[in-house]
Amino acid sequence: MPKVISVFGSSRPREGEAQYQQAQKLGAALAESGFEVCTGGYGGVMEAVSRGASEAGGKVLAVTAEFFRAKPNHWVSESFSVRTWEERLFELIRRGDGYAVCAGGTGTLVELAVVWEMLNKGVISGKPVVALGDFWRPIVERVREVETGHASSWREAGSQLISFAANASEAAHYLVTRLGVTEEAPKNLTGIMGTK
Repeated sequence: MPKVISVFGSSRPREGEAQYQQAQKLGAALAESGFEVCTGGYGGVMEAVSRGASEAGGKVLAVTAEFFRAKPNHWVSESFSVRTWEERLFELIRRGDGYAVCAGGTGTLVELAVVWEMLNKGVISGKPVVALGDFWRPIVERVREVETGHASSWREAGSQLISFAANASEAAHYLVTRLGVTEEAPKNLTGIMGTK
């Protein structure tokens, strides 16, 4: 059964913008590496990742919430609806075998923080997290000063739970390496950015 990567990121980027293009490449790289992708299902990074994965022949899952009163983007293969924002967050975490985090605002910050805390406290384990680019690096490194600045039994003190990747292919390769999947996923016969 394919591994699922839950991807978090801003709903703001639009087609043609750098963050949208980066997320689209991430979706394609994940699908080409044999992963299914799971997002919050709406616009911005969520749409771009869904589009990249779908156009690369991958399966796209979405977890939406009645709270947002919006429909999932049309690149989604399968959608799951929950009632509240909180339920959506934890369902995205539950479904992921690993996580990729793109640039974002307060919502993405919460998603990153909750995944990190759950890993740190051992609520979940063995689920790799990779942040795309350097957007989150200053925040992560500042928080690490607290986590590693004194003796602690929590997991961040012993090993860094969040990694960074310079680009989409590096992020996908990191997740492949950590999750032990092969990078020989079936390619879309019409090409990397073709349609299903």
